[in-house]
Formats: sequence, structure tokens, C-alpha cells
Amino acid sequence: MTTAERKLKEVGKSSGCADHDHDLVHELSKRLDAFWRIDQYISNAKGHPKIESFWRRIKSQEESSIEQLKELISDEVKQGCF
Repeated sequence: MTTAERKLKEVGKSSGCADHDHDLVHELSKRLDAFWRIDQYISNAKGHPKIESFWRRIKSQEESSIEQLKELISDEVKQGCF
């Protein structure tokens, strides 16, 4: 067995939570990062109303998605999935 094969032998055997729960947490993290940056995008778009409006719509959509993700994660926690 090569060194590379030995290093990869154990990959994927450990799991802190179910894949679907990991996916929810990972997606929440990504969306929170994007949500934080959107305020800067709005600021950068000053003087360009169509672009500023676009970023405000995106921010609203992200806020809704973040709330849905938080609810789904909360439900999973209540069910003892974490």
C-alpha cells in the first residue's frame, strides 16, 4: 500500500452528523458569509439604482433562505439528530 493510499484509507469513516444535517449547516455558513458581504455590494452600487435594487432583492432572498435553514437545523436538533 502506498503512502497516499494509507492516508486516504480512513477518509469518510467518521461522521459528526448525518450528511443532510451537515449539508444544512454548511449551506447556512455559506449564506451567512454572502449575506454579510451584500451590504458592501449595496454600498458599492450607490448611484446605480438598478444594481442597488438587485442587491437589495438578493439580500431579502438570502435573509429568507437563512431563516428557513435555521428552522430546519432547529428541527433537526429538537429531534436529537445532532
